[in-house]
Amino acid sequence: MPADLVLLSVVIAWALNFSVAKYVLERGFEPIVYSAVRYIAAAAVLCAVTLRREGSLRMERRDLVLLLAAGLGGVWVNQIAFVYAIRLSGVTTTALIMGTMPILTALAAAAFRVEAFSRRFAVAGVVSFGGVALVVAGSGGSVRGSILGELLALAAAATWSVYTVALKPLARRYSPYRIFSIVLLEGAVLLPLSGIHQFAHQEWSLGAGPWSAIAFSTAGPLVLANLLWISSVERVGPSRAALFTNLQPVFATAFALVLLAEGISWVQVAGGALIGAALLVARRRARAAGRRRIGVSASTLRGMARRPRKR
Repeated sequence: MPADLVLLSVVIAWALNFSVAKYVLERGFEPIVYSAVRYIAAAAVLCAVTLRREGSLRMERRDLVLLLAAGLGGVWVNQIAFVYAIRLSGVTTTALIMGTMPILTALAAAAFRVEAFSRRFAVAGVVSFGGVALVVAGSGGSVRGSILGELLALAAAATWSVYTVALKPLARRYSPYRIFSIVLLEGAVLLPLSGIHQFAHQEWSLGAGPWSAIAFSTAGPLVLANLLWISSVERVGPSRAALFTNLQPVFATAFALVLLAEGISWVQVAGGALIGAALLVARRRARAAGRRRIGVSASTLRGMARRPRKR
């Protein structure tokens, strides 16, 4: 399957998860309990699958230290920030703020010298962020939330961006299954420890609806989508992959309209179109740059072939 189509599917799953999380939190689940239950279940399943496929979860010490450090931010801080942002703010507000992830990812990639912050991604990022601004402007009074909720949404975007960049060198040496198994184990340990008080006061008899939503949120957006994300980042690079997350506010708003009865305006639709246009421009320029690099390499090789060999 083409990498772009895989990334689009991942973003759709993540966008749907905003509404699913809001639904579960409104029906009695404590925020950290919700995240902890997902990570415990996902860790148990994926570790079993990885051990069956590969026979081990072993990693080199230097790589394990990097992954654990990235997981502290990309899993522990990210999940706590995400669920409380959803709880304190609306789905649309949280999704829109997390639309800054492409710019934050490109900045993180440049800071860690994983990728150069090229003019192509800078222009695409600015244009797509302009689309996000249109979505915000068109939301009117439907965009709601507290300052704390908005700051937590920004923290979730920033920690995920750094986490995405940190995974790229690891994805060259280990399978997505092994990487994500360790990430899930980290969340399965840290999140319950952070939510001991909430676990003690959690009411578990909440009916089939919330539990079905948690099952979907675990199997789809958490396990499958993240495995596809890790493998796709290695294929296309973190900056280009992160551009797809600019479509997340559009899909999240659409799902919130259908599932949570949140409103949407024509200005928001225009913003979504601008985000999509920026993504298409970035893809076209990326492919053109790739063809130019191939052309230079081919012409150089032909020139070398025509040169007389020195005896």
